[in-house]
This record gives sequence, C-alpha cells and structure tokens, in this order.
Amino acid sequence: MQTLLERVSSPSDLKQLTMAQLRQLAGEIRDILVTVVAENGGHLAANLGVVELTLALHYVLESPRDKIVWDVGHQSYVHKMLTGRIKQIASLRTYGGLSGFPKSEESEHDAFDTGHSSTSISAGLGMALARDLMGDDFRVVAVIGDGALTGGMAFEALNHAGHTKTDLTVILNDNEMSISRNVGALSTYLSNLRADPAYFRRKEEIEGVLERIPGIGPNIRKAAVKVKDTLKYLVVPGMFFEELGFTYIGPIDGHNLEDLVSVFRKTKQMKGPVLLHVITQKGRGYEPACNHPDEFHGIGPFDVETGVPVQSKLKTYTQVFGDFMVERGSRDHRMVAITAAMASGTGLSRFAERFPERFFDVGICEQHAVTMAAGMARMGLRPVVAIYSTFLQRAYDQIVHDVCLQNLPVVFAIDRAGLVGEDGPTHHGVFDLSYLRHIPNLTVMAAADENELADMLDSAMDYEGPVAIRYPRGSGEGVPVSDRRRVIPRGQARVLREGKDILFLAVGRGVGLARRAATMLEDRGILATLVDARFIKPLDEQLLSELLRRFKKVVTVEENALQGGFGGAILELISDLGTGNQVLRIGVPDRFVEHGNTNILLESLRMDARSLVQRVVERWPGMGRPEGWRLLKFGEK
Repeated sequence: MQTLLERVSSPSDLKQLTMAQLRQLAGEIRDILVTVVAENGGHLAANLGVVELTLALHYVLESPRDKIVWDVGHQSYVHKMLTGRIKQIASLRTYGGLSGFPKSEESEHDAFDTGHSSTSISAGLGMALARDLMGDDFRVVAVIGDGALTGGMAFEALNHAGHTKTDLTVILNDNEMSISRNVGALSTYLSNLRADPAYFRRKEEIEGVLERIPGIGPNIRKAAVKVKDTLKYLVVPGMFFEELGFTYIGPIDGHNLEDLVSVFRKTKQMKGPVLLHVITQKGRGYEPACNHPDEFHGIGPFDVETGVPVQSKLKTYTQVFGDFMVERGSRDHRMVAITAAMASGTGLSRFAERFPERFFDVGICEQHAVTMAAGMARMGLRPVVAIYSTFLQRAYDQIVHDVCLQNLPVVFAIDRAGLVGEDGPTHHGVFDLSYLRHIPNLTVMAAADENELADMLDSAMDYEGPVAIRYPRGSGEGVPVSDRRRVIPRGQARVLREGKDILFLAVGRGVGLARRAATMLEDRGILATLVDARFIKPLDEQLLSELLRRFKKVVTVEENALQGGFGGAILELISDLGTGNQVLRIGVPDRFVEHGNTNILLESLRMDARSLVQRVVERWPGMGRPEGWRLLKFGEK
C-alpha cells in the first residue's frame, strides 16, 4: 500500500491533503527520519522538532517561487523529503548522496546554502530587497532557531530589516521554552488579533479620526499612542522585536498544524517585517531524542530500539582534550574554559560540571568568546577557547586584533580540523592553518596522535603568548594516552624514521598517512625519512634546514588547503635557504570538498596512503622498484 509520503513529489501535492492526512504524514516522516539517521548519522532531534512546521510552511507557501532560508540548515531533512528528494533520502550524508544541509545545486527549493548559524535573516533580507528592486512579489521566510538567534549577525540583520520595512517573515523556532496554558492562550488571542489585517485597518482608521479632531486631536492621538505602547509593554510578548520594527506574533504551538497553517496564511498577507515565534520540541516522536536532545542534536549511527550510539572503541581527540582540561584544571586554578554553544561537542561537559565557576558558554558568539578570553588573559588567567575549525573563522579579526596584537596567552583548542566527513564543505576544517600561520605572535601546532595532543595542550599552557592547537574529528591513531606529560619545546619537530631516498614532512593526521605511505614505499625499495613537524609556526628551522640540504626530493603532507598551508611554509623556507628542493605537496586542492566518509574523501582527493605512494612514483618515476617486486630465492623463476 502506497504511503502518503510516496504521493508527495513536490510541495504542491501537499495542498491536496486534509489536516488529518497531514498529521498522518507527519508520523510517516518521523519514522523515516529515525531510520535514516540511525543508519547514516546526522542531526535528528532538531528535524523531529520541525516536522509540522515544515509541513505547514510548504502547505501555505509556493516553493520554489517563495523562498525559505533555513538557518544552519541542519533541520532541513523534512524540507528535502517534501521537495522531491524522498527517493534519495536513504543516501543522506553519504558520498555522492544528499547533503545534510540545504544545497542550491541539489534542488531549486534550497533557496540559500547554509551550514553555519545566524545567517538566515541577512540572506533573507538580501533576497527581499532584491525582490523589491526587481518589482516582484514573492514571499521570503527565514527560519532561525533560538540558539542561532544568539549570534550577533542575527541581531544586525534584525536591526536592518526593521529599518527597511520590507516584507520579510522571520520564524523563530524556539525548541527550549515550554508554554504554560494561560500564557499560551493569551498569546494566541493577541497574535490572532494582530495577525488579522482588519486590526491594522481599524488602528489606522482610529488614528486618522483622532488626528482630524480640531485643536485637541493630535494631543489625544499622542496620548492614545502612549497608553497603547505602555499597555503593549505590559501584556504583549516580544516587545524587543517590536522595537526593532517587527510585528511580533506568538508564541504558538509548533506542533499544531491547524494553528500553524492559519497563522502562516495570515502572515502571508501582512506587510513589513514579521517575526513569528513558534515553540517546538526537540526530538518529538522519538523518546530517546526527547530525553536527550543534546546527544541527538548531531549523532552518529545508533540502534533504533535503544537509542544507543554505535561507537568506536578508540578514544577520540575530543575526549583526550576533555580529559586534559579536567586534569589540568584541577591543579591550575588560572585555567578557564570558553566555548560557543558547544560544551558537549568540544568535550567540555565534564569540566563544566567540575568547575562551573570557570566554565563559560557564550552562545553562538565566537567573536565575543575570543575577545572575552583576551580580557581574561589580560587579567592573569589562562583561558582555553574550544571552537570548531570552521566556526573559528568567524572570529578572525578578534584573533588578530584582540589576542595576537597584544601577545596574550590564550590557547585555541581547534576541534574538527581537517576533513570532517559527512557534514561536508560547510564544516570541513581545512583553512585554519592558512588563516592562522601568518599572524604575528601566534604559535600554531597540529597533533599527530592522542598523546601528542595532550602533551601539546599541557606545554601550551606554559608558553608565553597565544597558541593554536588543531586536531581532527573522531578517533585517534589508537595510541594509549600516558598520564605523564612530556614538555614540547616551542618550535621543535621530531624525526620518526630514517631513510636515504626521500624526505616526508608531515603535520597532524598527515603524519599517520605519511607513516603508512613510507612503509609501503619501502616495499618498492624507496627508503623515506619521516618528520612530524608538530609546529606549523614556528618551524624547526635548524632541523629542517639540515634535512633539506640532505634530501632533494621532499613530500609535505597536511590535511589543510594547499594555499597558504604547511607545504607553503616549507616552500618559503626552501626559498630562503636557496636549496632548490623538488617538492610534492599533498593536501586539500583549491576547491570545496563534498560530504562523505572521511576515508572515501581522502581517497577521492588522492590523499590516502596508497595514493601518496602512487603520486611519489608518478613524480619521480625512476625511484625504487616496480610495485610487487621482490628478490627471487635461489631456484625460483
């Protein structure tokens, strides 16, 4: 028997369904969400929370003519199902399959590519202003969560949108606040009254009548407006948005389809900027996600029956960082931890529990996090700022102006550096070496394994000046983490293996790739020296200068963009030394990398160990012996 969802090939098909059928469709969607995310991993809790909201939006709007901009976009799975991609939904977040975020090249219904927070209102306002200039009349809706609304860019956009007075609808998807019955009833009544176009006509007519009363008319009108505004502050929620120039409507129940459709129809006719406050429940319809919405915000594959994740037995770099923070925090009372709405994602949850007075979650405000850390460092504390690589991009000026310019001892713990896999191009942390290594006073390090990360963190706490330490997402190399920390002198590399034919210089996860490639090259008769540079800045010029004079053939390996990365730093050193080495740089090419399993991505970019061997042989074809060559024993043919 055909399901309702199988009958929906575009949003227009929804308009043929009854409310009862829409509710049935919501159940079908939730079942598929749980099944697909359990298999592929992804953002489950938020998507379960926006099922009715998404259905109502597409029931009322005319996508793709009307534009829906999803902030962050991690809650767009339902939107994808309703816009002709239900047959591909099983491929979500897999290599060559559907992206886990809106992607305009994937569908005309994805109005704007997103992956980072707080961008939707700015993008939506830009579309609305372009529409006005072109004389068109489509609707623009920006859907933003209460978390994303903490980002400063969102407030900049709200401020400007209220000033322009253009037609723009902002839906505040609030999935944290509960609704008391009394307040909800009052809010619904006020929202329905103010969403009724007749309300605005009556208001304008009354003000016009008062204005025309001879002599005392203007004074009466001003007094009436003053009383009206005073009462609004007392009884109408959302006056902050009203002061910014928005008509505020809400809060309304984000799981009541009838109410959502009714309000969306009314707001579609309204003029000027409107903010609709919708209350939703993260994880709705799946008990494990309801009970643990943080864990199911972004989760790997899990068992549907129990909700228990399928986890690797190896320790992750994030766990190593979290363990270090608790251990060092217990003996260094100057240490404070700062994150931008990612306490669990960055591994700081246990630190927050142990030392709540020294833990600061600033919301999605990376710029503020960095400058606040600078202020703390100025007063003698040792702040550690834990932020994902791609999110730290948003605080670039603060790193330069507020931290490095003053040479303040702030430690940047940069998680998710390198290829992050299924989250794709908006989250691949492949630019941090390039945007950090040229900043004066900043020490930049990359950990090759779990022990090295712990040693780097411990050493960085005693360095003078700012330090950035980057490390990958997921499991490490499987190295047992020692309880004894080794001090790493600033700018000191280490030689991991000796060979006579070729020099491998690697950092971070590139060290493991180079190690495996060096072992495979040995089977071809090519003996490699391998150096874990550890520092991208400053380089160990003494060691590297000696090696670069010994080896003419050099391979650099990094999980960063080739432009401006570690390989570029080596080329600069070679230029300064005048050694004229032949250099093969292995890294991320000059393009945005698609989503997919990290091992598949490395292979597609020819960055895996086997590809490294092939690229070395292609670059220097006269080296070594053919693949599979071996010395024959006496008597063999």
